[in-house]
Amino acid sequence: MIRRPAEMKMESRPNMRGGTGTVAIRHYFSKEEFRAPVRLCAKLIIPPGASIGMHSHDNEDEVYIVTRGSGLLDDGKTPTRIAVGDSILTGGGGAHAVRNDTSEELEIIALIATYQAPAPSK
Repeated sequence: MIRRPAEMKMESRPNMRGGTGTVAIRHYFSKEEFRAPVRLCAKLIIPPGASIGMHSHDNEDEVYIVTRGSGLLDDGKTPTRIAVGDSILTGGGGAHAVRNDTSEELEIIALIATYQAPAPSK
């Protein structure tokens, strides 16, 4: 399946996950189009000064791939500079936030794959 940019759904999220500003989301494919358990496949466009607030990924893994600009990724321990070409994996209950502290847009491809929580042991 090929999806052209003009066919992709655009969404605006003000204060995404408690962050600042408005993040634009270009959805490449919806979760219903996948056979595998994928919750998100999109480009996140974070304007200067905007951020995605701290959030955790329980029962899912999220991959970020930075395709434009740079910013700060906070994993709850140490804010780390991310830039074009960097890949980030967060999951298994891990948390992160990202902030564009530059004067250029920050673009990140995001893919979230979900999985069932392990059954409680007896």
